[in-house]
Amino acid sequence: MMCLSVMEEPHTGEITGKTHELILEDRGISAQSIAEQLDISRERVGSIIHEDLDMRKLSVKWVPKCLNTDQKCQRCKSSEQLLEFFRRDPHDFLSRLVTMDDTWLYEYLYDPETKQQSMEWRHCGSQRPKKFRVQKSAGKVLASIFWDQGGILLIDYLPKGQTINAEYYSFLLVHLKDILKEIRRDKFTKGVFVLHDNAPAHRTLATQKKLAYLGFQCLIHPPYSPDLAPSHYHPFPGLKKQLKGFHFSYDAEVIAAPETW
Repeated sequence: MMCLSVMEEPHTGEITGKTHELILEDRGISAQSIAEQLDISRERVGSIIHEDLDMRKLSVKWVPKCLNTDQKCQRCKSSEQLLEFFRRDPHDFLSRLVTMDDTWLYEYLYDPETKQQSMEWRHCGSQRPKKFRVQKSAGKVLASIFWDQGGILLIDYLPKGQTINAEYYSFLLVHLKDILKEIRRDKFTKGVFVLHDNAPAHRTLATQKKLAYLGFQCLIHPPYSPDLAPSHYHPFPGLKKQLKGFHFSYDAEVIAAPETW
């Protein structure tokens, strides 16, 4: 047994060294690729990386927004309110919830890697990799997207030269109610919860009155810090991934792409 242990030790060190070399050559290499190149198991690679090399795979760092004391208190209160609604009856809460967010759609946005694809292996204590912002085209369309657990309800594209103010947003809410009556009629039996961010057009008195008039109950949105809005996890990543690398000639093509998606 002693002889076998002595014979295996150099071999183990050699495999560890080769694993380290592959990682240094390509920080984004997958553990599966390393296993295939060295003809060892995926589990063995994981053990070498995490235990022997003391490395982990880090994604690009998101920088949180800085909140003051009042905003932190507001975040706690609004988060507790959302949790209370959920705890009472999760199914009922989710079935009544409608959320929205807006995003810019660019005529040209070439970014060959997503944030997840740019993950790299790093030693514990090493700095996170940096990912530079891509150059976006000047041509763009602002899309306001409403959705619920059943899928996309409404996508509105802001006309050129116009801004989203209380009047325009109130128009979208009326349009949303018409759609809900047509395809989500069951939502009106118990009422509709609307969750949108803290944009000025959403917080004005005129918008709040319109929400009440339409029978919508507006939920308080927590200030961002450090996590992102739910739309940055779903559905925007799927939409942006679909549009990456395409060069559209005019706004109509930009609008047609998310409609197809």
